[in-house]
Amino acid sequence: MNSKENAKTELVARIAEIFRECGFEGASLSRITEGTGLGKGSLYHFFPAGKEEMAAEVLLHIHRWFAGHIFLPLEQENAFGALDDMWREVDDYFQSGKRVCLVGAFALDGTRDRFATAISGYFRRWIAALGGALRRAGVDDATCAVLSQEVVAGIQGALILARALDDAEFFSKSLLRLQRRVNEQLAAR
Repeated sequence: MNSKENAKTELVARIAEIFRECGFEGASLSRITEGTGLGKGSLYHFFPAGKEEMAAEVLLHIHRWFAGHIFLPLEQENAFGALDDMWREVDDYFQSGKRVCLVGAFALDGTRDRFATAISGYFRRWIAALGGALRRAGVDDATCAVLSQEVVAGIQGALILARALDDAEFFSKSLLRLQRRVNEQLAAR
């Protein structure tokens, strides 16, 4: 990766945090320039189409991270190891519930319509990858479908509730309950 690509990757990560803090609509160009330390001209150099392009790049950045750390391992690696790793990676990424899921946040407001394909693709791939790993671990098809949806929904719900309740432990406790639920299904196979 060259220095321009590295700079853009770092910039996208900073913009993601601004979107997490303010939402898409609340992340004005002035907030983005303030948060990144770049002027409007520099931002438009990296993102000629403006804030919409920034958000698309942020969603792609998030999807790439999840592909490398969650989706591909669930799809290709030993199912049991990938499932164990998923819990740790999810807890780390979301900082034990202190970090909002930006894809989920975008899905909840008017931003969803602008980025519907990226948003649904992220959740569909996670559910499918998790279901595939469960299937390879010996769980029956019907249970895989329901359990994978339940887990992803449970993670998203736990993120929202941890923030809404201002309870730092809620997310981690919820992850442990979801993990136990999955482990019970694996033990029952």
